Amino acid sequence: MQEKIIEIIVYLIHEMRNNKRLGEIDLRGLQDSGYTESEIGTAFSWLFDKINFGENVLAEEPGETHSHRVLHEAERSVITPEAQGYLIQLRELGLLGENDLEMVIDRIMMAGFSKVTLQDLKSIIASILFDLDDVDTMGSRLMLNTNDTIH
Repeated sequence: MQEKIIEIIVYLIHEMRNNKRLGEIDLRGLQDSGYTESEIGTAFSWLFDKINFGENVLAEEPGETHSHRVLHEAERSVITPEAQGYLIQLRELGLLGENDLEMVIDRIMMAGFSKVTLQDLKSIIASILFDLDDVDTMGSRLMLNTNDTIH
């Protein structure tokens, strides 16, 4: 479920990078693709929380430069090309910072994967972005209840 929310967040940030405000983004395409209102609402909630806490969800503006992480041969042999491309996409969108990227790669290498697929990668990224491993934030809500709405 969290992987779907990551996909929605990536879509929303991509749209915001194209100079659309959150209220202007057409959600019909997401709904037609099978995403539920709860998943879409959760993605919006996550973005609103980040914005309310003063985090810049559009970390780098186009034209700004940042370092590019080159994968070691051992890392390339474990992370599939599709998953590598997804990591690059999330980094370019500003969804993953340099430290987050290192944490993802470290988790992959320490877990002993023989191959990390895109689905495996999305699960790892979701656990990092949603602080699923952080005991201090376990009381916070990742998902909306069925009767919750976002205004």
